Amino acid sequence: MSTAAPPDIRVEVLLDSGQGSLAEAVRAGLLGERRELPPRCLYDERGSELFDRITELPEYYPARAERAILNRHAPAIVTGMGAQELLELGSGVASKTRALLYAMAGAGTLRRYVPFDVDLSVIRRSAEELTALYPGLVVRGVVGDFGRHLGDLPPPAGPRLVAFLGGTVGNLDSRARAEILRALRKLLREDDRLLLGADLVKDERVIVAAYDDAQGVTAEFTRNALCVLNRELGADFDLDAFEPFARWNPDESRVELGLTARSAQRVTIEGLDSTWVELAAGEEIRTEVSSKFTPQRLEHELNEAGFELERLLRDEQELFSVALAGPAGARPEDNGGGEASAGGPA
Repeated sequence: MSTAAPPDIRVEVLLDSGQGSLAEAVRAGLLGERRELPPRCLYDERGSELFDRITELPEYYPARAERAILNRHAPAIVTGMGAQELLELGSGVASKTRALLYAMAGAGTLRRYVPFDVDLSVIRRSAEELTALYPGLVVRGVVGDFGRHLGDLPPPAGPRLVAFLGGTVGNLDSRARAEILRALRKLLREDDRLLLGADLVKDERVIVAAYDDAQGVTAEFTRNALCVLNRELGADFDLDAFEPFARWNPDESRVELGLTARSAQRVTIEGLDSTWVELAAGEEIRTEVSSKFTPQRLEHELNEAGFELERLLRDEQELFSVALAGPAGARPEDNGGGEASAGGPA
């Protein structure tokens, strides 16, 4: 009697498992001119669970709109380029890319999935689920920071589709965004493609509501960053002493999220050599930004990084976009189908 082969799952941990890299990032952020926390503070196991809840909230349109785009266009995207490998940056539990994996499996080209995330536990969980769903799928997970570890990814197993979804590119400031896009361009060979999820500029009331939900899940997600600091670096932040905020910055076309100190306080962080941070009442700690794009701005930033925009796919309400881009000069006759490029209606 034959038995099924065990799942082929390997996960490489590139992120410092100790306090070192987190401590230095926190030191630079909290003691800098503008107080802010690195994204790593948001996405521990609890943070990842909370974010998954956020994506299902009625106010949070980005996840629904992106999912609708991918459900509609995934088959054309993967068959148009013959994708055999899916590399997902900020993979979480792989909820954003299920349509792509399904389409690749349906086309008979799915060979390997490379989830890239800061959280080892979610990579392992998604790897086990996907190898059970797709027998024979090879998973090569990477625990790392895509600002530092893109050059350490495993060589591609065939035409590679790099998915950077969820609007995560908007969480980077303009300089970091340009650096990441250039690094991604270096990864791509002629037959590889980038699939980039980017939120679009729209009525600011719709945007802000997505980050200030009625159930308070996003507020809990933001406060969780302080839980991470208390646990990992021995800080003594009082969670009740901070009020989460989410506001629109029209000059930068972005939402800014963070925490406001409700009163003057001193916080000690043992993991930073018992450094203390003095906070005035009303002082803010920024935890995240989420930039929104016009189609023209998105195409310009891709071009500056050495990409050529092949398709800009949008949902029916034009709330969100998914850009399909390849190395400049490598554009096929047709890939992804159905929607105008950024040169079309904004």
